[in-house]
Amino acid sequence: MSDTRKGFKKTFFIFEVINYSFMKKLMAIAGISFFIFTSCKDDDTADCRTCSSEITTSFELCKESNGNASVNGQDTGVGYSIYLDGLVSEGVSCN
Repeated sequence: MSDTRKGFKKTFFIFEVINYSFMKKLMAIAGISFFIFTSCKDDDTADCRTCSSEITTSFELCKESNGNASVNGQDTGVGYSIYLDGLVSEGVSCN
C-alpha cells in the first residue's frame, strides 16, 4: 500500500472520530435543550377557577404567569392572592 493511501486512511479515520464526538455533543445539547423547554412549559399555563356570588354572574378567575389575577381573560394588574382574598371577603365563592 502506498504512503498516500495510508495517509488518506489515517485522515479519514480522524474525521470519523471527530464527527462521532461532535454528534454525541450535538445530541447531548439537543436532549438538554428539549428537557429544559418541556420542563418550563407548564410555567406559562394559568391556574383558573370559576367564581360566582348572589349579585354577579359566574366568571373565570385565573392566576397568570406574571402572578396577577385575570378575570375572564383580562389582567387586573393586581396580585392573584390579594384579588382572591378581596373577592372572598365580599362573599364571592370560587371553586
